[in-house]
Amino acid sequence: MNPMDIRAILEHLPHRYPMLLVDRVLAVEPGSSIHALKNVSVNEPFFTGHFPHHPVMPGVLILEALAQAAAILSFKTLGSKPDEKSVYYFVGIDDARFKRPVSPGDQLHLHVTMDGPVRRGLWKFRAEARVDGALATEAVLMCTVRAIAGA
Repeated sequence: MNPMDIRAILEHLPHRYPMLLVDRVLAVEPGSSIHALKNVSVNEPFFTGHFPHHPVMPGVLILEALAQAAAILSFKTLGSKPDEKSVYYFVGIDDARFKRPVSPGDQLHLHVTMDGPVRRGLWKFRAEARVDGALATEAVLMCTVRAIAGA
């Protein structure tokens, strides 16, 4: 199970406001899956321009929230935490589909499962974002951890 509050999340992700898109982890099973939450607030900075007359969370940010959940799962699986000498990169997105808009007041349930073993340093995940049980976004994500040159 292993739920995580915001303090534990901040230890496992290098992201900070306004790019931190995971508010809570309800369950994480290292080597298997994670269920995290993103509370979507009208105060998010992107809503002022996307769109002022009908606020909708940009799909790319929903994918980023899923990737951040995947990063937490990766670090928990490795038994490590991010450091100043490496970075966790998004390297691919396949089969991304957007099924419904995400609006202020919604709570995104981020479900990410590992899709096979890590190969050549690449992690592959199946990811879904749901609101009130309804599928909002789904995708296959690929990520990797790389050393920062000169660090």
